[in-house]
Amino acid sequence: MKKKVCVIGAGPSGITAAKNLLDEGHTVQVYDYGHEVGGNWVFSDKPSHSSVFETTHIISSKTLSQYDDFPLPDDYPDYPSHQQLAAYFQNYARHFGLYPHIQFNILVKKCELAPDGSWMVTTERDGVSTTERFDALAVCNGHHWKPRYPEYPGTFSGKLMHSHDVKRFSDFAGKRVLVIGGGNSACDVAVESCRVSALTEISWRRGYWIVPKFIMGKPSDTVGGLLRFVPNWLWRKITSQMIKTIQGNNSAYGLPEPEDDFGFHHPTVNSELFYFMRHGKIKPRPDIDHYEGNTVVFKDGSKQEYDVVVACTGYYISHPFFDTSLINYSEGEVPLYLKMLHPTIQNIYFIGLFQPLGCIWPGAELQSKIMARELSGQWKRPSNTNKLAIDEVRHPDFQQIKTPRHTITVNYHAFRKRLLKELPPDYIRKLSVVPVGRKD
Repeated sequence: MKKKVCVIGAGPSGITAAKNLLDEGHTVQVYDYGHEVGGNWVFSDKPSHSSVFETTHIISSKTLSQYDDFPLPDDYPDYPSHQQLAAYFQNYARHFGLYPHIQFNILVKKCELAPDGSWMVTTERDGVSTTERFDALAVCNGHHWKPRYPEYPGTFSGKLMHSHDVKRFSDFAGKRVLVIGGGNSACDVAVESCRVSALTEISWRRGYWIVPKFIMGKPSDTVGGLLRFVPNWLWRKITSQMIKTIQGNNSAYGLPEPEDDFGFHHPTVNSELFYFMRHGKIKPRPDIDHYEGNTVVFKDGSKQEYDVVVACTGYYISHPFFDTSLINYSEGEVPLYLKMLHPTIQNIYFIGLFQPLGCIWPGAELQSKIMARELSGQWKRPSNTNKLAIDEVRHPDFQQIKTPRHTITVNYHAFRKRLLKELPPDYIRKLSVVPVGRKD
């Protein structure tokens, strides 16, 4: 039952996929376009490289952002920096002996199903293409790398860029900056740019829930986790009231109110946006109506000239190595059982293709364990996988607004519980064991 498996990507999801496949004795080959383990968490100021900002810290807290098999170091802060997380992922890869199984600086060009059901994977390095056969495919290329731009009438004559291409905030020194969006990247860009810019403004088309990083001295996600046993509707009500009590209403900052209770869209975790707004460093703006040269005209008729417009408007889910007639999740629903199992193709696994209200890689680790056990014949998927995948789409953890950003949302604790149910009790008990040699 041992298989030859191709893992696409050596980011947080890819390395845990490789680790757990190796644990089950499978032959593993990991391909990664970058030069080091860590995916987006490996900072680079090259425009084409998909990476975090120079100042990025994680927005989920330490205790909910670690692999069960490899806890974060005790001396890491509640919200580790990108440098600390990159080191963590690279230590994980070293500790579990993954580097010999990873090929860097290599692009996966094409993945095709052969007549016998195996996968023919074509890669390219330095202009040279190679094709190799695999029994199974673990897709771990992430979903935060292909930018999605908004469309407005007119043309902006200044610099229009996506948050994907923001690297160093010194680039905004002395500039007039407009940030589009209210998600985590948008608020981070607004906060960091306002420290050096001549002007920073932020445009929202709808209201967002802004969550502080700490509540009562504790990381906000751990406080929210204390309510995970109450019904979802009640959890949303309680959380909404708690945030309003702490932060006040959005209207107090000149921003639109959320359209519904907490959870109707992906929340934004930021403790500095409101602070800088009330200090006059960030000005709120409504949705954009159109561009006129370097002037942006807003829906309320106001206008302002800018040097830079930063669109923090999300990403497409993209798997360019598949023929779109076979697999295409760039638009619409993503019907995968447990957010990983294809309804009809049984030897492909999507690891980390979900967006929790929390951290991705703890769930990706559990998905990887299920994948590895199925390939070893120790776990069997339900016969009605197609129906279950559709049921997941129709009955999500949260009823959210219909936008591309919300097609793969899960509740961190509920999703983790569903994944753990697929693993045997003795297997689960091993998850709390700290590996020998943790400090390497």
